[in-house]
Amino acid sequence: MQNNGFSSGPSIHGDGRADVTGSELVDLPDAQDSNLDMDRETLKTGTTTVGVKADDGVVLVTDMRASLGHMVSSKATKKVEQIHPTAAMTIAGSVSAAQSLLSTIEAEAKLYELRRDKELSINGLSTLLGNLLRSGAFLVVVPVLGGVDEEGPHVYSFDALGGKSEEDYAVSGSGSQFALGVLENRFEDDLSMEEAEDAAIDSVLTAIERDTASGNGLTVARITSDGVDFEQFEDLDELR
Repeated sequence: MQNNGFSSGPSIHGDGRADVTGSELVDLPDAQDSNLDMDRETLKTGTTTVGVKADDGVVLVTDMRASLGHMVSSKATKKVEQIHPTAAMTIAGSVSAAQSLLSTIEAEAKLYELRRDKELSINGLSTLLGNLLRSGAFLVVVPVLGGVDEEGPHVYSFDALGGKSEEDYAVSGSGSQFALGVLENRFEDDLSMEEAEDAAIDSVLTAIERDTASGNGLTVARITSDGVDFEQFEDLDELR
C-alpha cells in the first residue's frame, strides 16, 4: 500500500509497547534521508527568546522583531505560543518551519490527551518535540520549551537537530549570548514568578541593546499549573 504520510496511530515497539513520544499523526522523514540544500544564510536565526524557571511556574520572554536579511520585516511578531494546557514554546529560526512545528506539536499533544484521557507530561512533550526536530522536517528552528506538570516547573533547551537538555534557564536566537550573561548573574534557586519575570525581561532588554535582529517590544508568557497567560509590551521604556 502506498504511504500517504499519515499514520493510523502511535508506532509500536517490537515488544508490543506503544511509543508515546512518537508522532500520533504522521510518519516523519529521517533527518539522514533528507536532501535539504540550505546555505549558511538560510540557517541564520535572528531573535532573542528566554525561559526561566520559578518556584511554582515558568516565565518565557521574547522580542517582537522579525527580520529578512538586513531588513526589519515585522515589528509585532509573536514568538511564543501555547502548545499544551500548561506549556508554551518560543521560536527562533525559519518562520515557515516554526509555524509548521507549532501546529504539529499542538495537534500531537491534543491527540495524545484524546486517545489516553490524560495530558502529556512536560518531559514527554519535550521528548516528542526533540523527535520532531530530529526528523529533519522542521529545519531550522531552535525552540525553548517551558511548562508545569505534577512534577513541577520545567524549562528545556534544544538545538536545531533535536538535542535537548533540562535547565533552570534557557536561551535561543542571535541575542542568546547577551541574554545568557544576564541570566547567569540574576538566576537563583526558588525565584518567585515576579523575580523570574524581572530577570527574563532584563536579559532580553540587554540583548536588544546589542543584537540588531532583536527589538520592537516584548511578549511575556507566564506559565503555572492554572494555564498560560500572555502579555505584550510595545513600549520598552516602561520596562526599563
